[in-house]
Amino acid sequence: MAAAVLANRATEIEKPEIIVTSSGTSSWHVGEGAHQLSEKTWKLAGYKYSHTARQFFVENFDEVDLILAMDESNYANILQLARHDQDREKVAMLRAFDPGVDSLEVPDPWGSEIEAYQEVLAMVEAAVSGLLKTLR
Repeated sequence: MAAAVLANRATEIEKPEIIVTSSGTSSWHVGEGAHQLSEKTWKLAGYKYSHTARQFFVENFDEVDLILAMDESNYANILQLARHDQDREKVAMLRAFDPGVDSLEVPDPWGSEIEAYQEVLAMVEAAVSGLLKTLR
């Protein structure tokens, strides 16, 4: 869902150019499309995005300037793959860009009703707003 929001809102700034990719730190769901309720939630909010699950690999550090983790577990998994300080410096928690939050975690709404997905969407939108403000 975060990739859908950021990909759509990336056009709000000219520089730096933002190219959005999405990957998980495990091989679960690789090759599958987005969860039905995630996709429904971002579509209802007006975002257009196509998603196919893929796994994050160490080589991805060479392809990107910023890696945004949704939760502490994925943050730690990404850092474990880092080869050096330059890789580690690229990793941040998405919600770190949302001032005033109590938790940096974006909860995984999997298995919940659509209302939980909508709550996560609101968290992601606020964090993306902060990220874009920082990048301006």
